[in-house]
Amino acid sequence: MAHVVTRNCIGCKDMACVPVCPMECFHIGPQMLYIDPDDCIDCEACVVECPVEAIFQEDDIPSEFAQDIALNARMVKIHPNQTEV
Repeated sequence: MAHVVTRNCIGCKDMACVPVCPMECFHIGPQMLYIDPDDCIDCEACVVECPVEAIFQEDDIPSEFAQDIALNARMVKIHPNQTEV
């Protein structure tokens, strides 16, 4: 299972989560970051770095953010990979 960036990330773009990702899974959109579910190895390194608690393991995502699972998968296909802060 992959980790998911939820809407809590909107407007934050702190990006402390980006450099700790060993798989370079993050993509940047105009309002928030997204995690590529195909590349995520579920290491949880990004979770502790997120200052707004926007990253959840897909199986543990709160119900109000359930649609963000599909959103991440869709948005990584159209937004560029972010590997640096």
